[in-house]
Amino acid sequence: MDVLGLLIPVSLFLGAVGLVAFWWMLRRGQFDDPDGDAHRILRDDYDDHPKS
Repeated sequence: MDVLGLLIPVSLFLGAVGLVAFWWMLRRGQFDDPDGDAHRILRDDYDDHPKS
């Protein structure tokens, strides 16, 4: 039972860190265009080689 006194605050802290990280990524626009990359690779003008 003593270990629960440690694990509960640690799990709440880690959950809060994950929530803050998700909120930060959401505000920075990380999830604005989730389908863009998937469709971009299927276009005909896609090039594997970088432009020099």
